[in-house]
Amino acid sequence: MDLRPGGEDDLPALTELYNHYVTSSLATFDDVPFTIDQRREWLHHYDTTGPHRLVVAVEDDRLLGYATSSPFRPKPGYRTTVEISVYVDAAATGRGVGQRLYTRLFEELDGQPLHRALAGIAVPNPESVRLHERFGFSHIGTYTEVGTKLGEWVDVAWYERPL
Repeated sequence: MDLRPGGEDDLPALTELYNHYVTSSLATFDDVPFTIDQRREWLHHYDTTGPHRLVVAVEDDRLLGYATSSPFRPKPGYRTTVEISVYVDAAATGRGVGQRLYTRLFEELDGQPLHRALAGIAVPNPESVRLHERFGFSHIGTYTEVGTKLGEWVDVAWYERPL
């Protein structure tokens, strides 16, 4: 498995993977699939330096998953906080892909001018909770019924980790 920064050549596979979660999961509150062109703007938020990263896991030219560190909020006072996320291809779950992606992402974030990483997890999602706790995240609260997806109300549990 190759772990590396994601780029323009990965955009079709990144879009396909994310759209799987858009149409079949509570993991994102997006509910309309994206085109590749629509996801291009999202891709360009990331760089190979600095606090905002995109790491992909690829095996035999197949995208297995990706992890990101994104701005938490646009106001300058939040610049030392990132929101992180990970998405793994359904066929690759249970293989440690998410763990390897987060290991690499946090290695890349080491030394950046960051103070906190946050993760919002639509619950229930015990696998994601275990992954985040394994990486030192602590539960700090839950917003109840803050969104709807697939015809149901969804709670979001928030986790934080010092950086």
